[in-house]
Parts: sequence; C-alpha cells; structure tokens
Amino acid sequence: MRRIGLTYKGNFSCVHPRARQRGEGKSAADPALGCGAVIDPRYDGATTGAMGLGGEMKGRLQNWPLRRLGLAAAGVMIGVACAAAQEAPVAEIRPGVLPGYLPKTALPDSLALLPPPPAEGSAALALDEAIARADLALQGGARWKLAAMDADLSFPWAAGDFACALNAPVTQADTPRLYQMLRRALSDAGASTGAAKEHYQRARPFMENKQPTCSPGAESDLAKNGSYPSGHTAIGWTWALILAEIAPERSEAILARGRSFGESRLVCNVHWDSDVIEGRFLADGTVAELHADPTFLADLAAAKGELAAVRAKNPPPQRDCKAEADALAGQPPQAP
Repeated sequence: MRRIGLTYKGNFSCVHPRARQRGEGKSAADPALGCGAVIDPRYDGATTGAMGLGGEMKGRLQNWPLRRLGLAAAGVMIGVACAAAQEAPVAEIRPGVLPGYLPKTALPDSLALLPPPPAEGSAALALDEAIARADLALQGGARWKLAAMDADLSFPWAAGDFACALNAPVTQADTPRLYQMLRRALSDAGASTGAAKEHYQRARPFMENKQPTCSPGAESDLAKNGSYPSGHTAIGWTWALILAEIAPERSEAILARGRSFGESRLVCNVHWDSDVIEGRFLADGTVAELHADPTFLADLAAAKGELAAVRAKNPPPQRDCKAEADALAGQPPQAP
C-alpha cells in the first residue's frame, strides 16, 4: 500500500515519498494523485505539521497507510489539497512572460542537435530561396493577414490561435490552467532555439530579398535575432502537440493548424523553410522533456478536465473560424 504524507503550511501540499528524488524546494507531482505537489525542503519522509480541514480535524500524520486513514477521509483530504494546488497562479518573470516548466539543463540543446544552416552554394540553400520566392506571391492576401496574426505571441491574443482547431474557446476565464500552460510552454519552446540562433546568426529572408514582412514594426528586432531555427515554429508545434494530447478527437485539425502556424513564418518573409523544419524538431524534443516534468503533467491533466467542461457547454471559439479556414485554403507554395 502506498504511503502518503500530507502537510498544511498555508496551502495544502500533496507529497509522495518518491518526490524527494525530484529535488528539494520545487514543484513536483504524482500523476496518480492528480495534483501538483509542493515539496517542503525539510521533508524527510515523515511530514509533520498542523493540518486543518474545515476546522474540525487537527493532528499529525506521519506516513500513515491509507487504510488507517480510511479511504473516504483520505480521498477528501487529497481532493482539497489538489484543488488548492491547482489554483495557485504562476508569477511573471517579466511583464507578459511566465517562466517555463523546464530548467535550462533540461531544454533540448539546439546547437548540439541541429546541423548548421544550409551553406552558400548548396542545394539546400537553393531550395530555401526557391520557397521564399514563391511565398512572396501571397503578400497582401488573406493568408498573409493570417500570418501577421500568427506572428503575435502575446496573451490573451495567442490563446485563440488553436481555438478553431479545438472548436472551443481558450481563455483565462474559461480554461485558466490550459491558458497558463500554453504561456509556460511558450517560454520552454522559445528558449530551446536560443543557442543555435545566437551561434549561427543566420540572416532572414527579408534581409536578403529586400521585400516586405507581415510584421514591419518588428523588423529591426528580427534583424538582430538569428533566423535559424524558427522560434515561432517551435512554439506553435509545441502547442499543437500538447493540445492534440488534450483533445485527441480533434488532433488532425490541431496538427494541421500547428503546421500552418509554422508556415506563416514563410509567408511572412521572416524565415527560411529549413528554419521552420528544425523549429518543429526542437518542439518535439521540448514536449518529450515536458512529459518528464511532474508539474507539467499535473497541468496537463487539469487542462483536459477544463476543456471537456467548456466543450460540454458548446460555446463558440473566440476567432472567426470561417475566415481562418478561407485563409488556410491558400497554402504556401511548395518547393519545385
């Protein structure tokens, strides 16, 4: 029988003895409990402390087996603990930005994993250039306008990027854990591209072809930030993989939208095709690492419940889905 210690220190904490192996003083979770666990740095396998439950129970629990607590009482206490843990917001590390789930050492190492960008005179570079030239034909049209919208990663706007694919709204009010999870995963996916971007400092298409972008106000910043690999693509594909797991019945639409999100960077004239391809590769690695993080797994489980509850009410997505579908009908030209 599993032994569980519960402690109350301002907020309930669900603590499992295995959690000690995950490090002290950081968030963790046991998926079997279904909640995030806040590990007390002083935890030594026998958690102690005053525990309040409706003002009726006080005492000390020292790794008692569940059978001695009584399954009903234990279930109530764990449920209360999980509810409290789920409601805790994550503080921004700077305005508009939440911390990711992963420490830097757990992120995919883009510099070690990726090959160098296509070399001058190579067939791969010729292919990149051919695709970029073909995509210029979409400038000013509906697909170009959607690419400009996809370029905006700020919240609450970006929370709606997959709303049509999900056929449900994603908002801070309706799906708070899912909303927060997307913001945190954004930070992880974006950070995964940093080492290669900094090292290679690849020039972006608009710097070479002197044509407009769909984000003219951002061009000066983009010019200082390496093109290879695409951070937006890594973020969009990370979101797509997570959302496809949350709503597998909508996975085809979600993955298609994740692909088009990356292709928007081609349409926007700010990335080469090889940038986009390697951005998806890093997203795959980031999502794999996220699945080893207990806090992410707890948020994932909570997000599934939130989305199911919202979809049961059948509210419309917060975007114009017909306009999005019409725009996506104009797919970026493929390489010859």
